[in-house]
Amino acid sequence: MIRKIVVIVLLLTSVSFMAQRSNSSPYSYFGVGEEFNTNTVIQNSMGGIGVAFNHYKYLNFTNPAATANLRYTTYGFGLLNNDLTVKTTNNSQNSTSTSISYVALAVPIGKKAGFSIGLQPFSSVGYSLNNAILNSDGSTSEITLYSGNGGINRLYGTFGFIPIKNLSLGVEADFSFGNIENSIINQRANVSLATKYNEQTSIRGTAIKFGAQYKKQFKNQVALDLGATVKLENELNVTGKDYLYSLTFNSSGNEAPRDTIAVSTINGQFVIPIKSTFGIGLGKLDKWYAGVEYQNQDAFITNGLLANTNSAYKYGNSNRISLGGYYLPKINSISSYWKRVTYRAGLRFENTGLLVDGTGANSNFTEIKDFGISFGLGLPLKRLSTVNAGLEFGRRGTTENNLIQENYFNFRLSLSLSDTWFIKRRID
Repeated sequence: MIRKIVVIVLLLTSVSFMAQRSNSSPYSYFGVGEEFNTNTVIQNSMGGIGVAFNHYKYLNFTNPAATANLRYTTYGFGLLNNDLTVKTTNNSQNSTSTSISYVALAVPIGKKAGFSIGLQPFSSVGYSLNNAILNSDGSTSEITLYSGNGGINRLYGTFGFIPIKNLSLGVEADFSFGNIENSIINQRANVSLATKYNEQTSIRGTAIKFGAQYKKQFKNQVALDLGATVKLENELNVTGKDYLYSLTFNSSGNEAPRDTIAVSTINGQFVIPIKSTFGIGLGKLDKWYAGVEYQNQDAFITNGLLANTNSAYKYGNSNRISLGGYYLPKINSISSYWKRVTYRAGLRFENTGLLVDGTGANSNFTEIKDFGISFGLGLPLKRLSTVNAGLEFGRRGTTENNLIQENYFNFRLSLSLSDTWFIKRRID
C-alpha cells in the first residue's frame, strides 16, 4: 500500500512544485532570490544540523554519505508555512505563504549502500515593494513599484556506501532549473505615461557534492559522529530578455502597454563558490543526540549580469553555526504514547553573505544576518512511519541604515513513511 501512496504523491508534488509561490521576503529581490536551507523538517527542528547525523530510517539532505546507513525504504514529504512581519523604522507589514518544501525517496542497497532522489526548492522570489518621492507640500511627485516572482528548483540524486567499518562516503549530483521575473514601474506626477522595466530569465545549472561520515562507538552504546561535505564550485547560467516600454493603467488598474523603448538579451552566470560543512555529534541511538555544525562559503560572483554593477548590494562570504539535538524518552514504551515521541530543539546563527546599502551612499553596506531558534516533535505512527512537526522563530536583517528587518515564524510539517522493499518471499 505504501508504494502506491508514494507513486501518487510523487506525481502530484512534482507538478505543484513548478507553480508554487513560496516566498514573500523583500530580500528575495536580490540575486537569484532567497535561498532555502536544504534540510528535512527533522534537521530544521534541530537548528539545521545534519552533516554528522545519520539514522536508519530518516532522510538526510545535508550529507549524501548518510544514505548508506538507511535500513528501510523511506519516503519524505514536507510542507512549510511562513508567517512574516516586515519592519522598517516607521512601518510594519505582515504576510503569509505556504509551500511544499521537499519530496524525496531513499532506498537502501543491501546493508552497506543506499541511494535517494528528490525535488526541492533552491531559491524563491516573491516581493512587492514601492517607493514614493514627496513634494514639499506632501503630495506625491513620483512613485516606483518593484515586484518579482518565480524561483529555482533542484532535482537531485545521491549515493552513499560504507567502504570500511564505521566510515561512510557519498556523492550527490543535482540539476537546478527555474524562471524568475522582475519588474520596475515608474510613474511621475502630471506625466500621462508610466515606464516599465521587465526582466524575464531562465536559469539552469548542475552541481556535485561529496560527503563523508565517521562513527566511533563506545562500550556504553554512546557514539561519536564526525561529518563533512564539500560542494564544488558550480555555475547557474542565466538567459532571457529584458524590456523597457511605456504604459498606461485602465480604469480597473490593469496595465495597458503602449510603445516598446528597448529590448535586450540577457546572458550571464552566477558563479557559486565551494561550500564546506563540518560537524560533530554525540549520542545514543534512539535515546538522545547533541551536535554542532559549521558551514562556510566564499562570495557569489556574477558574470555578464546587471547585478555585477548594481551598487545597491553586493555579495560577501557567508557562514553558519548550528547547534541542536533530540531526546526520546522510551522508544518502545507501551504505557505512554508521549514517551515514544521524539523531542527536538536547536539554534542557528548565520551570516547570509548578502550586503545591502539602504542609504543611497553606495558605500555604506550592511551585512544581512539571520538568527533562528527551533523546536520540534516526532510523532510515531503505526509500524515505522512518523509525522514530524517543527516550529522556528527567527529574525533576518535590521532596521538600521534604512534597511528592513524580518521577524518570521515557520511551521514545518512532514510525513516520513518507512517500509521494507525488495524482500524475497519465502512462501509463494
